[in-house]
Amino acid sequence: MRLYRRFDGLPAEARGLSVALGNFDGVHRGHRAVIGAAASAARRLGTRPAVLTFEPHPRQVLQPDRAPGRLQTPSDKLRVLAAEAIPAVFMLRFSKALAAMPAEDFIDRVLLRGLRVAHLAIGHDFVFGRGRGGDAKLLEQAAQRHGFGLSVVEPRSMGDTVFSSTAIRKAIADGDMIRAGQLLGRPWSVTGRVRGGDRRGRTIGFPTANIAIGRYVEPATGVYAIRAHVAAGRGAGGVALPGGRYDGVANFGRRPTFDKRDLLLEAHLFDFAGDLYGRQIEIAFIERIRAERRFDGIEALKAQIGADSERARGLLADAADRRYG
Repeated sequence: MRLYRRFDGLPAEARGLSVALGNFDGVHRGHRAVIGAAASAARRLGTRPAVLTFEPHPRQVLQPDRAPGRLQTPSDKLRVLAAEAIPAVFMLRFSKALAAMPAEDFIDRVLLRGLRVAHLAIGHDFVFGRGRGGDAKLLEQAAQRHGFGLSVVEPRSMGDTVFSSTAIRKAIADGDMIRAGQLLGRPWSVTGRVRGGDRRGRTIGFPTANIAIGRYVEPATGVYAIRAHVAAGRGAGGVALPGGRYDGVANFGRRPTFDKRDLLLEAHLFDFAGDLYGRQIEIAFIERIRAERRFDGIEALKAQIGADSERARGLLADAADRRYG
């Protein structure tokens, strides 16, 4: 997959493509319908599909105090798009200057003179340009005038729920990871580097990888069955450290038993031996086991973690063949 950070001065192979246009936070099942429309048009036209998206999320720039938690980091988004076999991604930096660009100028400068789009696919409610002045109707007029194709994808739904980033954030905030995964089309995950902690887990037989979730949307506090992907890395002296996939159990919360207040994700990986400090790890949330609570002491906490681990193993075995759509 080729990544382009600009829309001007592009090489010939980055022009004349069938482009899915949107923010695509989460790359959920509704977004994938838009990307699929671009891919279908590409096959019909004999060109390649591409995605045009923006980072950071527009609301982080325009309404930073009201910006929602992210479903993905930019790196997460690129990883998922690569898994969708998208050969080219245009990830433009969203800024106040870009937000101030009139919709007509965006069409002319970015889509026509920059990308020379052969076809464009958007969601039915996509808006763009200064004052959100651009919409499907304006793009339909431009397509007719300039001769590029346009697909406007109607909303997709699961039952009564339309696939949307808002609905997924609510499911995550409620701790309903099964529903979040169904709306996304895969388990929701966070990625980060393991940081140092109190190392208390080692002393009670359950070492944990500690991750701050940063700008991600906050899930409901509690204990979750998880699947983790540990990235390969380098240890002391440049020794190669292999990566791998592990089942596990994680707590997201404030650790009231130890009178902590900061929110932290602590993941215990089953059957893992080694040092994770400084390693990059992706944690996929499969199902919530229980709410976070305070325990009377270390022995009570150890017993509960043991029970949580057995419960997580059972849930993960049951989820092995789960279909997310």
